[in-house]
Amino acid sequence: MVYQDPNLLLFALSSNHELAEKISQKTGVPLAKISSRKFSDGEIQVNIEQSVRNHDVYIIQSTSYPVNDYLWELLIMIDACKRASAHTVNVVMPYFGYARADRTAKPHEPITAKLVANMLVKAGINRILTLDLHTVQVQGFFDIPADNLFTVPLFADYYRSKGLFGDDVVVVAPKNSGIKRARSLAELLDSPLAIVDYKDNRERLRENGYLIGDVTGKKAILIDDILTEGITFGNASAVVKDYGATEIYACASHGLFLPGSKEHLEESPLTEILVTDSVSSDNEKPKTVKFLEAAPLLADAIVRIHEGRAVSPLFEYDKPQGR
Repeated sequence: MVYQDPNLLLFALSSNHELAEKISQKTGVPLAKISSRKFSDGEIQVNIEQSVRNHDVYIIQSTSYPVNDYLWELLIMIDACKRASAHTVNVVMPYFGYARADRTAKPHEPITAKLVANMLVKAGINRILTLDLHTVQVQGFFDIPADNLFTVPLFADYYRSKGLFGDDVVVVAPKNSGIKRARSLAELLDSPLAIVDYKDNRERLRENGYLIGDVTGKKAILIDDILTEGITFGNASAVVKDYGATEIYACASHGLFLPGSKEHLEESPLTEILVTDSVSSDNEKPKTVKFLEAAPLLADAIVRIHEGRAVSPLFEYDKPQGR
């Protein structure tokens, strides 16, 4: 794709420059010039090095670790674009940090996801494009258009290409809160569904786990939205193995790979771990990890939004014939 519209500008901030480069390549729109640096006291300075006046600006920034630094860099960039008379300021946030703080689970807790949404809107953005929010209700925290793209169709296409679909495969929710996501993948793979649950849901330990469903003699695919330390996948895969699965795969929309995840995952019976490239991390990762490109999906959405076309076709999935 080579998209020629001088009014469309793509900016890459610091969180995931590699993904931004891929989006640039897919759209054919070069990344606009910007510099960002941090002073010794932690303050962040952003300089836009070309005119954005009357342009539609798209800022690419995931708010992964260090989440607060990346969030502030984004807010500062938004303010810079508004003060430089950009026509619209649109945020492309493949990974939305604080999305898990979407409700008050205990008395006196904040709803930080709503706070972040308020900050972004107050800073002056016109639209946000994100990838697999922890819960879709976070879309409702924004008083502007918010497009939440789904990765399940990407995973389904990948597993179908490997022959992992049909009755010989079971899609497994590694915890009871992930049933909806697992059901979506199971439907696209024409496969049955199973759930790993725990006698004490506060202590999701292998010895507390049990399986609802049947994986005996079958290949299992675990699916979650965020892989942090690998504990959920590690414990759930051990439970599934105990119940007779022959091979166990796992996929997650966002791979944070925090310290310790490599050890947890390498000690697990997982054959392969699939994540998108929504997050960039320098932490060590297990050898079984594979990355799935999210850039084509995000690039398509950016062009559709810029042209005023529907984004809804990106939510549709046609099962390949003969697969």
